Amino acid sequence: MTDELNVAEQVVTKIEPGSGWRRYEEYKDTGITWLGHIPGHWTEKKLKWESPVYRGASPRPIDDPKYFDDDGEFSWVRIADVTAAGMYLDRTTQKLSELGASLSVKMSPGEMFLSIAGSVGKPCITNIQCCIHDGFVYFPRLKADRHYLYYIFASGEPYRGLGKLGTQLNLNTDIVGDMVLPFPPLNEQRQIAAFLDRETAKIDELVAKKRRLIELLKEKRTALISQAVTKGLDASTEMKDSGVAWLGKVPTTWDVLSLRYVTKVQTGLTLGKKYKASQQLESHPYLRVANVQDGYLDLKEITEVDIPTEDAPRYLLQSGDVLMTEGGDFDKLGRGYVWEGQVPGCLHQNHIFAVRPMADRLHPEFLASLLTSYHGKTYFTSTSSQTTNLATTNSTKLKEFPVLVPPQQEQRNILDFVRQQAIVHEALERTSEKAIGCLQEYRSALISAAVTGKIDVREATE
Repeated sequence: MTDELNVAEQVVTKIEPGSGWRRYEEYKDTGITWLGHIPGHWTEKKLKWESPVYRGASPRPIDDPKYFDDDGEFSWVRIADVTAAGMYLDRTTQKLSELGASLSVKMSPGEMFLSIAGSVGKPCITNIQCCIHDGFVYFPRLKADRHYLYYIFASGEPYRGLGKLGTQLNLNTDIVGDMVLPFPPLNEQRQIAAFLDRETAKIDELVAKKRRLIELLKEKRTALISQAVTKGLDASTEMKDSGVAWLGKVPTTWDVLSLRYVTKVQTGLTLGKKYKASQQLESHPYLRVANVQDGYLDLKEITEVDIPTEDAPRYLLQSGDVLMTEGGDFDKLGRGYVWEGQVPGCLHQNHIFAVRPMADRLHPEFLASLLTSYHGKTYFTSTSSQTTNLATTNSTKLKEFPVLVPPQQEQRNILDFVRQQAIVHEALERTSEKAIGCLQEYRSALISAAVTGKIDVREATE
């Protein structure tokens, strides 16, 4: 595993654009800040001299059903489709009717277009017949190699100087057409594009392996934790039937009890209540579902609520409460997180349960680990009310959750193991994330160096 995790660092340190690659023999100064010097035999010119720049078009009103047809000949390209695509557009979520397509701009496979709204400046080459709206520009009668032009825009270099760093780009046909870009001879454009196709594919494959490795590490950590909190750490211990179909046997010294017998379940505050004018109100921070994420709390935005002084204690969070959400994605329902008093005097909304374990029976961290284990996910998935994308539970079902209760010392031993596994796996995940970052930085630098002539890749494509 260590060797695989080091692949990215080895690649980046072995090859750096401008040092590990050859340079051209002769350069000339373009006088353009972002472009600088380019090879002497290249030319720099406005894009509009290589192709007219036209804007897409939309049928209006855009939400009229008569413009759409699931069996239509032309796919309808939205910004989200391009954002989700890589270099090539292979599919979209909607198709236009014959009427809708007649009022838009039709693109044939192999043509390139550029977004000027939403994900501004993202290029794409279509593999399908499609129509683009006025959030895109396109390049009919393009003289340059479209793959080379794709990489110029993908590098992001032409956008430098168009606006202050971090501000929204403002593009239109005039701005794009007036961009001064570097153009090698056509055959060399194709060589550069072929080189980048090959090298970026290698990098993308490494990134995909890193992402898969992170997924496997998370799956392994979950499996180890699930095993520890449902079977214990001693494989030779005597076992008994748990009475729960998917759990099977558990250690004989463990109790299996409904949640209501070892905790207090506190429901939260519902907003919008009207109070009497005579009631004294006080302001409290207020925890929402958005604050309770899968495995962590997001406390960047905490709202406040006014509530009668006498009602506040009923919804007050206490250190050691295990926070659980009432609804969410299938794989996140019931997620547990231990509240440690991060925000003093904090209340919680009615879509969050505060589960308060009995101190002499159940450790909060053990319960949280149990809730996020295979056992917890299976219970809440099987007992929840489900729609297409979401699942919900309620306090009645929550209170019936079968809790495994080992002796106190054994809970502490298991938690020590869980914490140690978390440290090890999180370190490996961070290493993989760092490797992905290095690879992505290298990918961007390599594209930029190749399309601006800082490196000579002609022999690398032969």
